Amino acid sequence: MKNKYLKNAKISEWKFRQLLKLFAADIPALTATDLLKLNYRTTHRIYTLLRRRIVSLTLQEFAPFYGEVEVDESYFGPRRIPGKCGRGARQKIPVLGLHKRGEKVFLSIVQNCSKQALMPIVRGNILSESDVFTDSWHAYDGLLTDGYRHHRVHHKRNEFARGKSHVNGIESFWSFAKMRLSKLHGIERDKFLLHLKECEWRFNHRKDNIYYLLRLNCRHFPLCPT
Repeated sequence: MKNKYLKNAKISEWKFRQLLKLFAADIPALTATDLLKLNYRTTHRIYTLLRRRIVSLTLQEFAPFYGEVEVDESYFGPRRIPGKCGRGARQKIPVLGLHKRGEKVFLSIVQNCSKQALMPIVRGNILSESDVFTDSWHAYDGLLTDGYRHHRVHHKRNEFARGKSHVNGIESFWSFAKMRLSKLHGIERDKFLLHLKECEWRFNHRKDNIYYLLRLNCRHFPLCPT
């Protein structure tokens, strides 16, 4: 079946474009399956291919941040276990987020939130002489000696903003990402990176026509099922 967007396609090009529109509109795969009268496995397979393509696009589009950058960590996963909270929460996946104010975010899954895990990502993705805004977590100690202008906000003292010193931008993104992912009613752990980077890419292109971007990319570089 001829389809210039998808190699070895089992659906028509027209139906693929309709499915792509639903994906761009953030319509869940199950709903898209019902709307287009497709086999769910076909829809799920194409959605996964699109998410893999998005991961590659985030790598191609990223350039180290410079200027005013907020840095924060968050945890994703099942509900907290009673008695386990904060940075030590069990069963959750820790994620480090960088937010270039007014522009883009960059996300990285980390093993833990220690200085050894976080600082290489900060150094590798934020240019020196930038203004870096964090909370008071001790893992960020040493940013000044690394050539950054470091600004802290002390949440433990009920301080959430002091002039430009805040991490409200990245915290707003965390809310956006968790609200999106909650609609999926659970994500397999090995698929989490795909969904996380999709959140990143959608946020970074929040002012763009996502359908047009994906359609253009798939036309130039057709999706290839593995």
